[in-house]
Amino acid sequence: MRIVVVGGGVLGTFHAWEGVRRGYDVVQIERECEGRGASVRNFGLVWVSGRADGAELETALRARELWEGVPGIGFRPAGSLTVCRTEGELAVAKDAASRPEAAARGFQLLDAEQTRLRNPALKGDLLGALWCERDAIVEPRKVLPELRAELEKSGRYQFVPGREVREVRTGEVRDDHSEIHAADEIFLCTGAWHGGLIRELAGELPVRRVRLQMMQTAPLDEQLTTAVADADSFRYYPAYQGPALDALNQTPQATVAADNAMQLLMVQRADGGLTIGDTHEYAEPFGFDVQNDPYDYLKETVESLLGRELPPVVRRWAGVYSQSTEGEIVVRRTVADNVTLVTGPGGRGMTMSPAIAETSYSEAGL
Repeated sequence: MRIVVVGGGVLGTFHAWEGVRRGYDVVQIERECEGRGASVRNFGLVWVSGRADGAELETALRARELWEGVPGIGFRPAGSLTVCRTEGELAVAKDAASRPEAAARGFQLLDAEQTRLRNPALKGDLLGALWCERDAIVEPRKVLPELRAELEKSGRYQFVPGREVREVRTGEVRDDHSEIHAADEIFLCTGAWHGGLIRELAGELPVRRVRLQMMQTAPLDEQLTTAVADADSFRYYPAYQGPALDALNQTPQATVAADNAMQLLMVQRADGGLTIGDTHEYAEPFGFDVQNDPYDYLKETVESLLGRELPPVVRRWAGVYSQSTEGEIVVRRTVADNVTLVTGPGGRGMTMSPAIAETSYSEAGL
């Protein structure tokens, strides 16, 4: 059996991975020289902690299990600390750690001393933290070529970059070099590309595009032993909903954070630099530039947690991802016989792509 995957991001690459894992021949087509969208513009977090109870959490846990089993990608089971600096924030953490699903997430409420023992780089003022053992880290700028290198070892995988798909129908894909790629099954994993051919095939979909801003510093001269979030992530992720969060929300975010739908996430890269973000913009048309105020706010917040100045910022960027608007973990649609469109994982994409791909094959009967 021959599978054709359209899209070279993390979702498409794991659809290719799953096909090879199941013994099929796979061709993966990407219109850029390699994936350059949201898959390489994120934190590289396998983020279990904030997922909604039920199917979303189950998918995240299964995906983490699959991530851990992929060789050669530098998977790091570092866990995360969501740092609390007020009693209201600590109350949300305490509530989360007491829920029935807390054990599955690996939640534990830590006091200030325990937090610093877990991550000695956190030398600033804090009351405690919510520890999540199940969160993990990969390198987003490296993971796609590393996955492809592993796939090529099978002898049943071909990556075809620099080709834009012009026509898709049952049994074949035609690219802009007029090459026909025959397929028994086709998966379209086209990210934030919602128009053109995708609209022709699928019509209007319950998805939107979301823009973010992030940055990265020069190497920090000490180890950040975990991923780090601030308590604004309680406001952002669905896992923390309840009376404690309602009480916290009575205290508004800082204006710049509220205006940009911000939370702080911070991950140390393998080279020692810190990836820091992020913002969320939902109303198109998006600006073509980046705004300084969110970066200044993130820098100030990180320095207050670390109790020291940040290394110089060496790069800043914006990215756009596709997000479901009707509560689906991913928007999966059959657009022709043996042709499936998979899009809209939103901020779940890096975390959940292995499990999403596994489900795509199961639902296709492969």
